[in-house]
Amino acid sequence: MSSQPKTYLTPEEYLAIERKAEYKSEYFAGEMFAMVGASRKHNLASINTASSLLQQLKGRNCEVYSSDMRVRVPATDLYTYPDVVVACDPKFEDDHFDTLLNPTLIVEVLSPSTASYDRIKKFSYYRMISTLAEYLLISQDEYKVEQYVKQPDGRWLLSDIGSLEGVVELASIQCTLGLADIYAKV
Repeated sequence: MSSQPKTYLTPEEYLAIERKAEYKSEYFAGEMFAMVGASRKHNLASINTASSLLQQLKGRNCEVYSSDMRVRVPATDLYTYPDVVVACDPKFEDDHFDTLLNPTLIVEVLSPSTASYDRIKKFSYYRMISTLAEYLLISQDEYKVEQYVKQPDGRWLLSDIGSLEGVVELASIQCTLGLADIYAKV
């Protein structure tokens, strides 16, 4: 019995495939990983968050993107699709304008299958992005938002907001997110 050797892709090969694909895949260290669909609760929390931020950022130089905007972590070979991204004065990898390099805020809605990865490994990669100032993890199964804010000395400070009356203050983009808004209809 012989095993097939893995075929590793360059980032350029990945992007060429991904830009033609029907379904999204993330990329890390030469490998592509197909993304699965999200639940109703996941989608609602994500859309509610993006909608609230979009309204607050009208007329400013920041843009809000949904889960279709790819983000590249420059210090790694990671290309990923966060649930919501905000970038001020966005910069892109190339003229396709589909791979963001300078997010200010990244939001991930936690799924049972990805919660550990989003909290630990993915956040360790995201912290390598020099422009990233805030990272939010939104639970879809309880009223809970974990907010990580980059401090002037480079450390990250965690705050837990855990009631429907709670409000997340996003100093990096001068916005607020009420948990009642994030969890509307969830």
